[in-house]
Amino acid sequence: MATTTVHLMRHGEVHNPEGVLYGRIPGYRLSERGVAMAERIAAHLSGTGPAGQPRRDVVHVVASPLQRAQETATPVAAAFGLELATDERLLEAENHFEGMTFGVGDGSLRRPAHWRYLWNPLRPSWGEPYRKQVARMLAGVHAAREAAQGHEAVIVSHQLPIWVTRQALEGKRLWHDPRRRECSVASLTSLHFDGSSLKGITYSEPAGDLLPDGPTVPGA
Repeated sequence: MATTTVHLMRHGEVHNPEGVLYGRIPGYRLSERGVAMAERIAAHLSGTGPAGQPRRDVVHVVASPLQRAQETATPVAAAFGLELATDERLLEAENHFEGMTFGVGDGSLRRPAHWRYLWNPLRPSWGEPYRKQVARMLAGVHAAREAAQGHEAVIVSHQLPIWVTRQALEGKRLWHDPRRRECSVASLTSLHFDGSSLKGITYSEPAGDLLPDGPTVPGA
């Protein structure tokens, strides 16, 4: 059977001086550091980075339609001479608190009107159900796998959809502590398929040295 790898890439750092949950709001672009992260991943995958790593076999690049994902995917597609595809299924999760700051002392949680959206963290009650996110993301993953059969694909999406997809594929519960997600900006969650069967998942941070607090995994 053909071996295919689908890399789930989280977009780079976003310019967000107000510190809001931007969700699906249009117009949120990469920060300067986010642009550098996107370029680093492109160089890492295409083998043009300073480490001289071998060029990866990427034949398909697809991204969420949101600006930050498109800007992250563009240098990756360009590095391989590919046309960037767009897939609505890779969008960020819907969230009631979109456009607001989120905190008890100085954010939206000061207002009791918002508290009713927090009643069920297992679904979650404040936004798009985890299972719905997984279903659409897996549809996008398998479409990319088929497009890159026997090669590699890069999917640029968002932290929560990537994380719950990984949880589902590993047979773990979907509700979780957001602080424990292993999915930093510009990270790669790589799904390794033998035919249509998933054989393994690996995680890496090729732009880890550009993270504000440094890499979260050894050797990144």
